[in-house]
Parts: sequence; structure tokens; C-alpha cells
Amino acid sequence: MRANGQSSRNKPSFDTELEFGGVLGSLCIIIFLPLTVLLLISVSQSAEAGLLQWPPAVPSADQLWDPLAALLLTGWVVFHAVLYFLPVGKVSEGLVLRDGSRLKYPINGFHGCCISAVLLVLMLGLGAPLGYLYELQLPLAASAILSSVLLSVYLYIRSFWAPPHALALGGNTGNPVYDFFIGRELNPRIGNFDLKYFCELRPGLIGWVLINLGMLMKEVELRGSPSLAMILVNCFQLLYVVDALWNEEAVLTTVDIVHDGFGFMLVFGDLAWVPFTYSLQAAFLVEHPQTLTSLRAAAIVTLNGIGYYIFRKSNSQKNQFRREPTHHSVSRLETIATPTGKRLLVSGWWGLVRHPNYLGDVLMALAWSLPCGFSHILPYFYVLYFTVLIIHREARDERQCRAKYGPAWDTYCRRVPYRIFPYIY
Repeated sequence: MRANGQSSRNKPSFDTELEFGGVLGSLCIIIFLPLTVLLLISVSQSAEAGLLQWPPAVPSADQLWDPLAALLLTGWVVFHAVLYFLPVGKVSEGLVLRDGSRLKYPINGFHGCCISAVLLVLMLGLGAPLGYLYELQLPLAASAILSSVLLSVYLYIRSFWAPPHALALGGNTGNPVYDFFIGRELNPRIGNFDLKYFCELRPGLIGWVLINLGMLMKEVELRGSPSLAMILVNCFQLLYVVDALWNEEAVLTTVDIVHDGFGFMLVFGDLAWVPFTYSLQAAFLVEHPQTLTSLRAAAIVTLNGIGYYIFRKSNSQKNQFRREPTHHSVSRLETIATPTGKRLLVSGWWGLVRHPNYLGDVLMALAWSLPCGFSHILPYFYVLYFTVLIIHREARDERQCRAKYGPAWDTYCRRVPYRIFPYIY
């Protein structure tokens, strides 16, 4: 790569409205979110599991490093990088970029997940101690955090050799802290290997399922069999991950791929935050077993089913409309025209609230936490965090859509007044 000497490269030439609290907010997230991951894991493994206890259960330095954890993490990422090039599945094109081109993406994440599952079954059959992942949680998380930082540094440096049209609209402000956090380059690639697309659904998301399985096997070691609560948590979250991979092509139209640059925010979220905080319920149940009645379990399964139905149906409707608006399943839906030539759905799932997929997500998040009982707040960290996250993301979507669609968006908001929760918000 050859550096471009044009001074415009380093000027804030795009969207300079700072998000996430600007420079100070970004710096705080970079510092405190990794510490939060380590704290949550440490608390989940303590007998008290007191998230609000003082002083907090801070892990010691020797608990954070284990060469085996670093080796396992590296092997896992390399394994999925190899599966990325698996010549199975179809190749899809992303949305049109600013230079008029469209990138190609392999849709084979589900195949990679199946191969991973077969490998794990073989390992279990050979007596591999997957329950040891429970003891390795902290060093694995520390290794993932370190990997996230190193990858983010690499991405930030290489972005200065990227052509201007390859930079994210919001990631070229000229402030190194903010740009490092938000991401300067939109679709960084090494040859045909798309770094952002790979990290979005592969090592971290499938790794989340692997960690959950390790927690289940640890419970088997301790008590002879997995509890119903542990089985429900594993099954619910496995369904969510498999659904994401089965519908992998849909990620090509998401904000993460289309709008956000690939910087610390997404790198850390994909590789560290998702696998090690989304698995908190399973980790909690290892030290704090819960007993579920059949009635309570049935109610939780029903709640998760409702949430999943709303989530999947609304997302499928949106994706179908984006890909093929003349398809019989969406062609009769009512829409509003916009100055961009695109149309906004105001009927079907998207006429109920502006983000029905977020509503389904929240209901599922609650169902994942309920098997853990009500004695501790820690298992509910995810649903509390996720609710805050989607409200923040909805606000980002609102600003972007208003800027993009103008008066048409105001008309849409009048037609669909509720954002996420019908008749509430």
C-alpha cells in the first residue's frame, strides 16, 4: 500500500457529528468497557454474585493470563478464518458503495457453525474437558480484549492508506481517539477477506455458544447432569445464534456493515463483549443453580417463543422488502415515498412500531434471564444493558433517517408514533 499525501485525507471531510458522548465518552468506553467485562465474569464466579457489592470482586493480575487461553483463542479465530474461505454456500453482493461498486461476501457462516458443532461433538466423545472453559473465562476474556485492542490499532493505522471513498462517513473527524473508537475505514479487507464481516458473526457469536456449552459441561461435572434452567439458557441462545447465521445475508444491510466504520467499538463488541457478557446467565448458573417448575419453564419458553416470532417475522419482512419489494409477501404493504427513491413501510410489522425487531429482541433477552431466578441482579445485566443499547441505537437511527429522508420521515413518524414498545415508547 502506498500512502496518499493529499492533505484532505486527514481532514474531517464527512459527517462530523460526534456520537457516544464525543471524545470523552469514547475514551471512557475504551477504558471502562473492558474492565466491565472482567468485573462481570469475576462477579459471576463469586459465591455472592453481588454486582453492587463494595469493594467489587476485582480479579488479580495472575487470574488474567494463561498461555493456554491465548492459544485456544488464537486457534479458534484461525479456525473460523479458514472456514470463511470454505467453497460452500452462495456469494452475495452488498449494497452499492459511494464509488458505485458492490463488495462480494461468502454466505457460509451457517456451514462453519455446523462444522464447529461436529468438531465439538467429536471432542466431547473423546473426553475433552470442555467444562474447563469455566476456569478459563477470565484469561480468555483478557486475551480477547488484548486482541481487540491490537486489531483496532492495526485498523486505525491502515485506514490512512485507504482511498477517501472507503472511509466511513462518521469516522473521519480528525480526532484520533474518536476515530480509533468509531472506526475510520468502512470495509477493511485483506484481499477478499473482509475483516468486519468476518468478526460480525463468526468467532465471537459462535464462541458465545461454545462458552455456554462449557458452562453446561461444568455443571454436569459438579452435579451429574445439567439443570433445566441451564438447558433453557443454552437452547434459547443457540436458537438466536443459529438464526443469525442461517439469515447471514441479512447482515449485509445492517447499520454495522453499511454505515459504521470498523474500529474499537465494533471490534471489541464482536470479539469480547458479545461472547463474554452474553454468556453471563450460563456462567451464573454454574455457581448458583436454580430449580424451575414445569409451569414456570413453560411460561419462559412461551415468552422466548413470542419474542423470537416477532424478531424473525419483522426482520424477514424488512429484508424481503429491501431485496425484492415486488415479492408477493410484501407487495401489498402500504408505503411512503421518500426523496431518495426508497419507500418506508407503514403497515405490517413496521406499522405497529418503528422497530418491531428490537421489541422481539428485548422479550428474548428477558426470557434468557428469567431461568436464573430473582435472587441476584447479575443475570439481568444483559436485558438491562440491551434495553439501553436499543434505545440508544433507535435514537441513532432516528437522526440518520431524518437526515436521509427529510419530511417523509416526519410523515412516517406521525403514521407510526411508537418507537419500540406499543403504547409505551
